[in-house]
Amino acid sequence: MTAPDDGFDGDGGFVRPFIVTGGRTRPVDGRLRVETVISAPPSALSAPLGFERRRIVETCQRPVAVAEVAHALRVPVGVARVLIADLVAEGLVTVHEHVTGLAGAAGGDGPSLSLLERIRDGVRAL
Repeated sequence: MTAPDDGFDGDGGFVRPFIVTGGRTRPVDGRLRVETVISAPPSALSAPLGFERRRIVETCQRPVAVAEVAHALRVPVGVARVLIADLVAEGLVTVHEHVTGLAGAAGGDGPSLSLLERIRDGVRAL
């Protein structure tokens, strides 16, 4: 028996990504890049959501990058971006704007070292 989050339906058939996104290939929110950090408030867990969207809200109970959500769902980043953008539009997920001035001793603008390490680790896990 296969796990429900491995891209297969309950009968063992593969669920195509375009089925999950309703045939859409581009997110409605253009801010979502692979390193964009998102989170969801605990109240979003009570919303009536389908499987993938519920999994995103659960994963985003702590701030995570879009790449981490794609990994958790075992879907391509493009599919995750479409689903996340829908949740952002519904107010169930929050996009954290790019943080500057945290690049460390160099004093340059950019993401924090810990964020970059988390993204690197997430990409390696793919």
